[in-house]
Amino acid sequence: MKITVNIDCTPAEARAFMGLPDFEPMQKRAMEELEKRMLDSVERYSPEALLKMWMQPATLNADWLQDILRQGRK
Repeated sequence: MKITVNIDCTPAEARAFMGLPDFEPMQKRAMEELEKRMLDSVERYSPEALLKMWMQPATLNADWLQDILRQGRK
């Protein structure tokens, strides 16, 4: 004998029916925090920020070289 039962319900209704905990509020807060962190990190990787980060050592080296050359002239 084969019996088939089709139940038409949402995942939330199925979890409630089975007695499983509702993690939706916690998941929503976690996703909001993750989104906030990602948006804050995007600023660090903007083209301007990357260019400044990469060019800073070059300008420091140029300043250092100019200081060395100035000291050699004295």
